[in-house]
Amino acid sequence: MNCPVKHHVPLTAPAKATASAGGAFLRPDGAGARYGELRASHGTTLDDARQKLFWFLCGWMGGPDYYQERIGHPRLRGRHLPFSIGIKERDQWVSCMDQAMQETQVPEPLRQRLTESFMTTADFMRNKG
Repeated sequence: MNCPVKHHVPLTAPAKATASAGGAFLRPDGAGARYGELRASHGTTLDDARQKLFWFLCGWMGGPDYYQERIGHPRLRGRHLPFSIGIKERDQWVSCMDQAMQETQVPEPLRQRLTESFMTTADFMRNKG
């Protein structure tokens, strides 16, 4: 997958790497106990989730709006309401995104900034205690 960044966000390589990596829970090796609840909510195949995450992250990081072009407005909270998302699931998602950024060598200052943004977004998705 390739996500060319189109404007002011200084993320060219990191945006591609993070969007490509997606999250550790979307890879077969991420299905273990560390991300168990998160992985279980995505069904038996991860292809659709992996593709949608890539499309979303491209646009979110300043690249092409692949998600909106294909699916429409992300409506993140509404699209996540069918899933039980609490503190544990939030923390697992942020952790796996951080793991993906570490593995793809996103520079530390940028990784910290993105992790803060991911946490804010993930916390907004919570629909249980």
